[in-house]
Amino acid sequence: MTYTKENIKQVVHEKNVEFIRLEFTDMLGDTKNVELPIEELESVLENEAMFDSSSISGFSDIQESDMYLYPDLDTFLVLPQEMDEDPIARFICDIYTPDGEPFEGDPRYILKRAVEEAKDLGYTVNVGPEPEFFLFKLNDEGYPVRKMNDRAGYFDASPKDKGDNVRRDIVRTLKKIGFEMEASHHEVAKGQHEINFRFDELLKTADNIQTFKSVVKDVATNHDYHATFMPKPVSADNGSGMHCHLSLFKDGNSAFYDNGTDDEISKTMKYFMGGILHHASGIAAITNPNVNSYKRLVPGYEAPVSVAWSHSNRSCMIRVPTTRGLGTRFEVRNPDPTANPYLALAVLIQAGLEGIRNKMDPGEAESRNLYEVTDDSIPTLPTNLKEAIEALQKDEVLLKALGDHTSKVYIAEKDEEWTEYSLQVSNWELEHYMSK
Repeated sequence: MTYTKENIKQVVHEKNVEFIRLEFTDMLGDTKNVELPIEELESVLENEAMFDSSSISGFSDIQESDMYLYPDLDTFLVLPQEMDEDPIARFICDIYTPDGEPFEGDPRYILKRAVEEAKDLGYTVNVGPEPEFFLFKLNDEGYPVRKMNDRAGYFDASPKDKGDNVRRDIVRTLKKIGFEMEASHHEVAKGQHEINFRFDELLKTADNIQTFKSVVKDVATNHDYHATFMPKPVSADNGSGMHCHLSLFKDGNSAFYDNGTDDEISKTMKYFMGGILHHASGIAAITNPNVNSYKRLVPGYEAPVSVAWSHSNRSCMIRVPTTRGLGTRFEVRNPDPTANPYLALAVLIQAGLEGIRNKMDPGEAESRNLYEVTDDSIPTLPTNLKEAIEALQKDEVLLKALGDHTSKVYIAEKDEEWTEYSLQVSNWELEHYMSK
């Protein structure tokens, strides 16, 4: 629905809304918010809401701390009771400087730039994400403990699957706020779940991912569970990914479909995939953004390791489903749900567009199980965060996609994270080396 200031005021009045929540996303992908009483609605709609950004990751220095929140009216919704018992209206906001310019470190603005670059080439991009999550039990104090909510497996049904009621309530809540739902099911690992919602254009999908995460966590808490999107919370079991299905359109037609080729996919699609594969190592620093991300990207647990593409082979980073016509698409399998969705989609699209401009060849489709290939003929994704950050530092296309401000701050933040992690002594090390 397209909202105007006037019909927003009408809805707020009819539903007795008491508070306005202004949400935005920081550089690391965390949702932040400022809450105002309903009496401030007029100033909010006039883009007059300010906040101190100096303590927000990736934003500004303390001497340049004042920023403005410009609400995107199309993101307006009154939160259902499952998310908050009080009547609250929510907007997702863009960040602006006091000079009235978009803040270059706003992740939403960075994605908007990518959308505009695609539009300049005549393309619109749709994406369908598949974020997975785990449900853990809570202790008596309401904190998560390392006990999964069940011991079920892939597509198991109740009573093995003890998360079916949680998933149903998540779906109900998402439908109330306008999501078009597709399917939900138990995933491979114990306590792991997946709920799929319908694809949409880039910016709306990134917004939806953030809203989805909030709904999942809120509803899980209502059931006395803790939902985590951590990529690998359990060793020796599958981790959680966020596969992204990408499709490209031009003049209302699929730019990826070509019924004149053997596999019915176009050169445009192959070039787009080629761009993503060419920049895969640097992309991983954004799509797999933390130390734990790389404990998922290992052979044997259905997560991709090899920088290659296939028609059905899930050991590759990119897979092309069998659907053709308007549904022609490919699936990027390495992203995980801790990625900042705005930055992740921005770098994927900018790399793909670079592939189209330069006609980057993705190579032949792989049919081998690449987990079993032991030579170095197929490049692989980084094995840790440090390798990924080093690749990002050398990738001019991705650095430009992020912008100078975000590139510098993000790399510095992740370097610090790696250093802090490297100084830790784990239980595994103590068990293996204490008696040596």
